[in-house]
Amino acid sequence: MIIPAIVWTICFGLFCTVIAIQVFYYLYFFRRMAYYKAIEKETSVEHPVSVIICARDEAHNLVKNLPGVLVQDYATTHEVVLVNDNSTDESKYVIDEFRRSFKNLNMIELTQEAKMISGKKFPLSMGIKSAKYEIVLLTDADCVPASENWIKKMQGAYEDETEIVLGYGAYHKKPGLLNKLIRFETFHTALQYFSYALAGKPYMGVGRNLSYKKEIFFKNKGFSSINQIPSGDDDLFINQVATAENTAILLDHDTHTLSDAKNSWGEWMTQKYRHYSTGKYYKPIHKFLLGLYSFSLFLVYPLMVLSIVFFNWQLAVGVFALRFIVQAIVLYKGMNKLNEKDLYPWFLFLDIWMFFYYLFTVPAIWKAPRKNWN
Repeated sequence: MIIPAIVWTICFGLFCTVIAIQVFYYLYFFRRMAYYKAIEKETSVEHPVSVIICARDEAHNLVKNLPGVLVQDYATTHEVVLVNDNSTDESKYVIDEFRRSFKNLNMIELTQEAKMISGKKFPLSMGIKSAKYEIVLLTDADCVPASENWIKKMQGAYEDETEIVLGYGAYHKKPGLLNKLIRFETFHTALQYFSYALAGKPYMGVGRNLSYKKEIFFKNKGFSSINQIPSGDDDLFINQVATAENTAILLDHDTHTLSDAKNSWGEWMTQKYRHYSTGKYYKPIHKFLLGLYSFSLFLVYPLMVLSIVFFNWQLAVGVFALRFIVQAIVLYKGMNKLNEKDLYPWFLFLDIWMFFYYLFTVPAIWKAPRKNWN
């Protein structure tokens, strides 16, 4: 069957449209994070802080990572609230041993599952309710702060109107392709949620590195509106309560947290299914913006191949070059901002990979997530 030339002309037109959409996102949204410069404060205030960590069967991670939280260089009053959520391993004994040396470490022992509340929300709620101080700083048992200044700098982002501070939860750099794929996807997600926040449309944070005030938690009645959803204690909660006025971001390398990436494709996909299953509950404007960007990115390479083969390869390559140049500049600056610059030489391969990544993760829209959070 001979396909009319008009079909390939339309195909090229769609390719140009997709490229235009991508360039718009890079120049209007992502450029904001790539070129972001924090405003220097004339005076700094140190607030009392409650660091909250929820752990279930995390004894090995507590031994490895908890010292990084406990030895923070922060002279102002602070505490570490560790919620031991129905652990069956040696977590309790590990925590008790740390408490001998660190008097500001408080443990909440949960020995019964919460009925009708799935995921991490109940233990996290218990931690927030038990916290002594207004500013809570959240991380996970498998995370370690990138520096001893983590608490100091995260709380330093609060201004009078600030109620939420978004941080970056990075992964340790290790050899292997899977590590690069995971770290690029993590960077790519951060590029979006930081940039949207700077554009006045904050839509998510990550529980590995997130801070907010207890007041906004209780004003929203905690997680009551999303208790039936296994995930969402970080992104869905922030999606509900974050505004252009009450949200700040921090990109400083000292404010990052680090954790180990998954070691197998299956484990990573299970993790991503759980995370992406909450996207359907985002506000309509966020679903539209995120969906348009993802759909346009998904179409870039198929439409380019069709345009090169069946329309005009010089025009197709020329149009793609526009996006490539803009993308190369923004990603270079953005990866430097988030200390992921080792990924830059791979960015074209990683960008092509995103087409296949979306193919693999689309089932998360329909797949029922696991009930447990660990």
